[in-house]
Amino acid sequence: MGEKKRKEISKGEFVFGKKNYKWMFIGLACIALGFILMAGGGSDDPNVFDDSIFSWRRIRLAPTLVLIGFGIQVYAILLNPKKNSKK
Repeated sequence: MGEKKRKEISKGEFVFGKKNYKWMFIGLACIALGFILMAGGGSDDPNVFDDSIFSWRRIRLAPTLVLIGFGIQVYAILLNPKKNSKK
């Protein structure tokens, strides 16, 4: 590689723009919230079964939030920050 190309590469530009990072943070928050909602439901006594692990929150809501969060992450990665919607 030539010296000129090396200098162009090492200018210190980020791969993603501010908009991308904002959407990535939103997606990460959705994923974290989904895993937090999935947690718990166990019993302190191993001989006693607790039905709370089958609650609507743990079976439906939390995995849906995690999948939505991953979808937002994919959108954030594919989003073109240099494309200006206002002309």
